[in-house]
Amino acid sequence: MSRKGLLLFLITGLAWGVPYFFIRIAVEDFSAPTIIFARVVIGAAVLIPLALKRGALIPALKAWPWVLVFAALEMVGPWWLITTAEQHITSGLTGLLIATVPFFSVLIAYFFMGDKSVFHPKTVIGLVVGFAGVILLVGIDSIGGHVEPLWVGAVVLGAIGYSLAPAIASAKIGDVPTVGVIALSMVIVAVIYAIPALMALPVEIAAGPSINSWMALAVLGVVCSAIAFVVFFELMKEIGAARATLITHMNTLVAILLGTIFLAEPLTTGILLGVPLVLVGSWFAARRHG
Repeated sequence: MSRKGLLLFLITGLAWGVPYFFIRIAVEDFSAPTIIFARVVIGAAVLIPLALKRGALIPALKAWPWVLVFAALEMVGPWWLITTAEQHITSGLTGLLIATVPFFSVLIAYFFMGDKSVFHPKTVIGLVVGFAGVILLVGIDSIGGHVEPLWVGAVVLGAIGYSLAPAIASAKIGDVPTVGVIALSMVIVAVIYAIPALMALPVEIAAGPSINSWMALAVLGVVCSAIAFVVFFELMKEIGAARATLITHMNTLVAILLGTIFLAEPLTTGILLGVPLVLVGSWFAARRHG
């Protein structure tokens, strides 16, 4: 992986690792539809002026069918499926299931996109090592409990969406300016979530949300949505769509480290062992091997 690729990987991993921390703050005062709606509205407010200035919105509008597919697979479907599933299964199991995204992405890249390099032995070893690190990070205890197959399937379906979306974006709208694609995607998601969010918002505002919840929404919109998606598209261009999905391993790492540092969650042996495995596994799997 080049220095640029490594930098983009680390930035995206941080930007998509912190949402779990800020969502935990925001859900104290806001519902899931409101949080999702706020994220994309704030993100769109940041990106649309930039897209207009760069002349990126018109090309995105011309490619709107594929932008719609990307938005549905990357945001609309997975965000609803995963948020709903977490009401029925543990967060540890959810995190582990989402960490399967790179495996689905490798299969998609190999069988449908013709990228034979993704099955290089070092890449596969890196995937396995990184996934083992994720298992240690989330902990066996947090995975246990009553498992409902329906909601496990919902998270897996969300993970497949996360796998398909980058591949489709790379293959079908790779030549469309990134900022235009993301800005338009967020507008689409905002329209879809507008009614449930606006029905809940007056009640939530009347209850007097804390300043921390408002700040969490702002961070989720600007950092975790607007900035993160733009950087992720650049990462795809640098290391490929399949390898870019390894970011799900880094997300788990960042989320758990934030919980340990700021929420006084215990520093376990699994974390101490899992951190280096995720880092080493991601490094090997993300590199292009001859």
